[in-house]
Amino acid sequence: MKEIAPAQAGWREWTGLTVLILPTLLLSIDISVLHLAVPALTEDLRPTGSELLWISDIYGFLIAGFLITMGTLGDRVGRRKILLIGGAAFAGASALAAYAPTAEALIVARGLLGVAGATLMPSTLSLISNMFRDPGQRTRAISLWMTGFIGGMVIGPLVGGVLLEHFWWGSVFLVNVPVMVVLLVAGPLLLPEYRNPGSGRIDLVSVVLSMAAVLPAIYGVKELAAGGFGWGPAAGIVSGLALGVVFIRRQRLLADPLLDLKLFGDRKFSASLGTLMLVTMIGPGLGLLAGQYLQLVEELSPLEAGLWMLPMSATVIVGFAVTPVLARRFRPAHVIAGGLAVGVLGMLLFTQAGSSSGLAYVVIGQSMFFAGSSPLMVLGIDMVVGAAPPERSGSASALSETGQEFSAALGLAVLGSLATIVYRASLSVPEGTPEAAADAARDTLGGAVGAAADQPAGVAAELLATARSAFSDGLAAAGAASAVIMLAAAVLAVTSLRRVPPIGSAPPTPEVEHAAR
Repeated sequence: MKEIAPAQAGWREWTGLTVLILPTLLLSIDISVLHLAVPALTEDLRPTGSELLWISDIYGFLIAGFLITMGTLGDRVGRRKILLIGGAAFAGASALAAYAPTAEALIVARGLLGVAGATLMPSTLSLISNMFRDPGQRTRAISLWMTGFIGGMVIGPLVGGVLLEHFWWGSVFLVNVPVMVVLLVAGPLLLPEYRNPGSGRIDLVSVVLSMAAVLPAIYGVKELAAGGFGWGPAAGIVSGLALGVVFIRRQRLLADPLLDLKLFGDRKFSASLGTLMLVTMIGPGLGLLAGQYLQLVEELSPLEAGLWMLPMSATVIVGFAVTPVLARRFRPAHVIAGGLAVGVLGMLLFTQAGSSSGLAYVVIGQSMFFAGSSPLMVLGIDMVVGAAPPERSGSASALSETGQEFSAALGLAVLGSLATIVYRASLSVPEGTPEAAADAARDTLGGAVGAAADQPAGVAAELLATARSAFSDGLAAAGAASAVIMLAAAVLAVTSLRRVPPIGSAPPTPEVEHAAR
């Protein structure tokens, strides 16, 4: 029996896609401007090393904790409704972050942004999955959606650089407000509503278990990174893992679970998600380190640092544009693995960055990483959301985003902690440095720069030189670790996705389909 081709999307769907790109644009702006704002907010709020990591990490961790709940909630009450509620909440939390008077207040505001962001991300991706049922059109739509994300990374440094040149660091968060206003006005006019009328009530016990599993584990990782081994952090990690097992077992028993574990039975889904999680660990962590390197080691202004990020953005946009074309001619496994091989070479360039001659290595290395990752970002997400039935697209999107957000936050902690460990081991505080200044220098490079400003010229120059050299060593270690992670992702893609045919080719036979699962 001849299969009926999926309906083609029309002008309404493609126009609605432009509205769905707005939250993605906003979220990427929020990430990129934070990287540029770190030196300024460090000088103003004087956060400790642990607090600085929390400012960066709590956003992603809370997104990861709430995504499954919000994705399932969207399936039940309506994906457009959840998107608009989240947009309003994100605007309000952005205003709180902009005017945060202390590091603790900024951490709280960033946490609220994470909860609001968890409503935005699965809604946009699940709406795309519902609006574009044709596989070829869905791949192009996701490519454009991801291009919007990178567009935010392009706009973010430029806008953030201009704002930081003329205003206080909090102004970068206010960029979110007008973008959300546009979403709230245009969304009801252009976006259709989708919900699963056959779904049951959300299991509140599963919601509590999901958070109870994530948060203790986060606490343990953060405390281990900040202060070394301790029984408290170890207990947090163990209890988080144990509660995670309880959560998974409960999902197997529920008729309408919060997390649909059946999706993991599809090898295309699980392998794509695993590869995405590995590579997503790298970008945010190295982005944060690279932003500090450009400003605190190369001594560039925020605007100059933003301009040096433009080559990276241009290469990844090109990657997103050519990926759908390549995916129609070659198997996704080969397209993904080829791109990741380029990314590995880019990560190795980070190991060559020094305290006085690393600008080109960092810029070219970042460009190669993001260009090489672009096929995975498009095809991996496409295969994840395409594996789910329409009524479960919110859950599948949430799983995809949960994995990526958790990996991004974990990568910030792991790579940031690795760089910090190497920085402190390599730092040799010059003799004659006051104890308070020496302690500040041992904490972070930003602390060393701030402490040097209050010292005599000779002591300041020597302290800055050794701190910048130590930071470069930490950046090199993070680059080497990232190369290993990316190589593992390439191997996973080749071995697990090798049977997936090119996009738009004839559907596989039942025998091939069974072998791929």
